[in-house]
Amino acid sequence: MDFRKLSMRILADRMAVCRFEPSAPLPDWIDQPGFYSITRTAEALSVVCSAERVPPGTESETGWRCFQLLGPFNFSEIGIIYSLTQPLAESGVSVFVISTFDTDYLMVKENNLAKAIDVLTAEGHQVKPED
Repeated sequence: MDFRKLSMRILADRMAVCRFEPSAPLPDWIDQPGFYSITRTAEALSVVCSAERVPPGTESETGWRCFQLLGPFNFSEIGIIYSLTQPLAESGVSVFVISTFDTDYLMVKENNLAKAIDVLTAEGHQVKPED
């Protein structure tokens, strides 16, 4: 199956994925301008945001870089994420994905950023430089 080629840009911020207990209140430091995502499940409260916002002592995984897919995309489109994750997986690059109403965000560890760009552009996707 041939998927359409996508355009994306790299967000300037270094990102962190934070974990809190499932019943924890939202951190008061999260609601600031810029990209962030909040997901609450029965198992945990996860917050993805700029690593600069995360206070010391917060359980987090830092060192992520984020690609914003330049959408919007229709919910009926098939293979958007697969067209990116499949070649990255074959190249040994792990990902963290966040989806929104209009688009998707794909995060890779910073030490894999250059490799991810090379893999994605070799697949015909367009990666715009950091803002």
